[in-house]
Amino acid sequence: MQNVTILGSTGTIGAQTLDVIARHPQRYQVFALTANTNVSVLLKQCLDFKPKYAVLLDAAAAAILFDELAKHNSKTIALSGMSYLEQVSSDAEVDTIMAAIVGAAGLKPAMAAARAGKRILLANKETLVMAGSLFIDAVKQGGATLLPIDSEHNAIFQVMPPQGLKELADGGVRKIILTASGGPFRQHTQAEIEQATPAMALKHPNWVMGAKITIDSASLMNKGLEVIEAHWLFNAKPSQIDVVVHPQSIIHSMVEYVDGSVLAQMGNPDMRTPIAYGLSHPERIESGVSSLDFLTINQLEFDAPDTKRFPCLQLAYDALDAGGTASTILNAANEVAVDAFLKERIGFKGISDLIAATLNRSTIEAVASIEHLNEVDLLARQHANDWIATQSTTIKSKDILC
Repeated sequence: MQNVTILGSTGTIGAQTLDVIARHPQRYQVFALTANTNVSVLLKQCLDFKPKYAVLLDAAAAAILFDELAKHNSKTIALSGMSYLEQVSSDAEVDTIMAAIVGAAGLKPAMAAARAGKRILLANKETLVMAGSLFIDAVKQGGATLLPIDSEHNAIFQVMPPQGLKELADGGVRKIILTASGGPFRQHTQAEIEQATPAMALKHPNWVMGAKITIDSASLMNKGLEVIEAHWLFNAKPSQIDVVVHPQSIIHSMVEYVDGSVLAQMGNPDMRTPIAYGLSHPERIESGVSSLDFLTINQLEFDAPDTKRFPCLQLAYDALDAGGTASTILNAANEVAVDAFLKERIGFKGISDLIAATLNRSTIEAVASIEHLNEVDLLARQHANDWIATQSTTIKSKDILC
């Protein structure tokens, strides 16, 4: 019986993790569930899975949850704040952590789990993008087990030789190939993309995901962040990581070996597959995902990503090449840009423009500590918000002149 803490249980990955766990009550029990402010969903999860703890980042939301749990005579203890997120990630009773908090907020609890030597199912991209070297060092020093849950990295993990290679060539690997659906704007012209609305960008053709990651998929920043993740997870150089657009999302990623072999992991586009693999590795368990029907697959298409229409992918490669704090700045600027786009404060093209402007304005430094990265993150967000304010002022000035 494994005790599992789910960081970000009310999100898409968290909910799908609970779906898999519910199929195997003899193997898994929930130790803690965490969320930001979503009391209603977290309450239902607590009543269904009866965790020992429920943690909300927002204190007011936690107070409401406390009262609601009492009304239902629940024994789950409601807590609030980042310190408790770290506590339920590192508690001695916990075996496995599903790290599925979106954004920079997921970094501290993931680090706490790494230092405590936990089995970490990493679905939070920002942990490696912001603090790759520090997090990998913490995993090694704490004796933690790191299993990637992103469908692409999980696919690579499944077809790679034993992990921990000093160089990919030591395992006969030539390169890693990440597949991308291309998002909802794959066949749109640049002019059409520039007119895209949040509602259009949120209509992903294949995957059911949260709003932030869906916008990242539309801009190809999601794939850029995955390139950075792959670098840290598999000790791969940027030149050893390719991206190909594969709109069917049947092949989740591939590994090319020096003898010409290419091994691919395939399956229906459903995140319960990598979640189940992470929970049960090295075994395999039922995930609830339907079988892949090859007789209904008419064709598998592949194309090169267009970095002119989707410059975010190239910005991510550039940040990885720059090293140091560049990826942290990239991530912070992207989080601000996506939020601004969803609130219709900037257009779709403004996402990449904002990120590029923030990188250009920022100083790239060697990574010193988590505290240092937090300072870099905060400053980058200030630069990004300043850029938005400047654009807004410019637009208003034009309106006055007109």
